[in-house]
Amino acid sequence: MEKLIKLGRFFYGIGVVALGIHQLIIKDFRSEILSPFPAWAHSTSIFPILVGIALILAGIIISGIFAIKSIDIKKVCLYLGFAFLASVITSHLPYIIMLSAEKTPDFQVWINALEALTYSGGAFVMAGSFPKNNSVAVEKNFAAFLEKFIPCGRVFYSILMIVFGLSHFAFANFIATMVPKWLPAPMFWTYFFGVVIVVSGVSIIFKILIKPIALLFALTLFLFFLFFHIPDAVANPSAGGGNEIVRAIVCLLFCGIALVIALTNDCKKQI
Repeated sequence: MEKLIKLGRFFYGIGVVALGIHQLIIKDFRSEILSPFPAWAHSTSIFPILVGIALILAGIIISGIFAIKSIDIKKVCLYLGFAFLASVITSHLPYIIMLSAEKTPDFQVWINALEALTYSGGAFVMAGSFPKNNSVAVEKNFAAFLEKFIPCGRVFYSILMIVFGLSHFAFANFIATMVPKWLPAPMFWTYFFGVVIVVSGVSIIFKILIKPIALLFALTLFLFFLFFHIPDAVANPSAGGGNEIVRAIVCLLFCGIALVIALTNDCKKQI
């Protein structure tokens, strides 16, 4: 079980690395990392590059590719979760509010904000997969404060999953075109996986059979990675500076979060 938890951290970590690398390539913030607000942050490439480097380093540390004994990985997860949450509060929400004054924000604007919230939730879930440090628990420092967000991790994650599931019904005709051609009855699979995703998200939020359902959901996401995202990435490797490749790895990031939610002991105690 510990190996699967480490696999979940690895999937999440390489997903964060992929986000950072993509920012170095496009020399701008990915839309879910930072909204068009504030404009000055997009005026020069130095800010997205610095953030990209920070994401790469954090992702490598969380993934466990290299064992760095001098670094507290749990704190890295906590600070990363805070950074993504700060992005939602200080960038995405103000942008949505400003748009609302002129016109209704489109669906993708909301998805970008929820995706940043999902990254935040994933980081807090990863933090919760590490044992409690009693000496840290009594400290009155920022990391100790951020530990209070660990139980929120699964909720932050599940909100976007539920929205993704509902989109299978709202945009069924479009999503059906993405079903692999070798699968018959694409509309059936569109609705079927819509139900699976919504039920999984609700189960994770309310802790209903959370372990088996989160495990099955992690498997479902891994199958999405293999049979949908990989073929799409292979067919469009250079689109958006490699965005389809990043989206494939982000699917693994989502898979890793579900895996850790299902298997971590802290999930039973805290989440």
